Amino acid sequence: MKLSCPACGAVASLDVLIGHEGARDAVMVSLSLPAPLGNLLVQYLALFRPASRNLSMDRVANLLGELKVMISEARIERGGRTWSAPQDYWKMALEEMIGKRDKLTLPLKSHGYLLAIIEGYGSKAEGKQEAQAEARRGGHTPVGGVEHPSHAAHPSTGSGRTDRPKSEFPSAVKAALRK
Repeated sequence: MKLSCPACGAVASLDVLIGHEGARDAVMVSLSLPAPLGNLLVQYLALFRPASRNLSMDRVANLLGELKVMISEARIERGGRTWSAPQDYWKMALEEMIGKRDKLTLPLKSHGYLLAIIEGYGSKAEGKQEAQAEARRGGHTPVGGVEHPSHAAHPSTGSGRTDRPKSEFPSAVKAALRK
């Protein structure tokens, strides 16, 4: 039985692939990756293939091994920070890269651009969470949300929470108001 890899273009029998250490490693790693990412990863690996030759199975195994660690841990290390990288981020980032294939400088040398896209998703999500936290601290609630009692408007002033105790009007002010 002859097989042709859609990513690297290699054609070989299944016996040869399983007999080759790099091919065997690539197959084993690919079987341990989440199924929804499988087709996208094959297309992504094709971005590493040099125009003049096939991508070696050792290189495929190495690339998949690097991705497997990050995908299974659902996080990436980038710019001295650890970013959350759930499976949805991987799917969106792979789709984005495949969609921009014509604009990329190929063949790719590393996962740098993919990781930058995932970092961007993490940064955007982090910014959104921070904005929501700031809004809650400022007494703002989402549409249809319920405001926390400590942030409710003061009934007499209509303003937000105050930390000052209530005080009585001076008697001169009371007298002037009665007139």
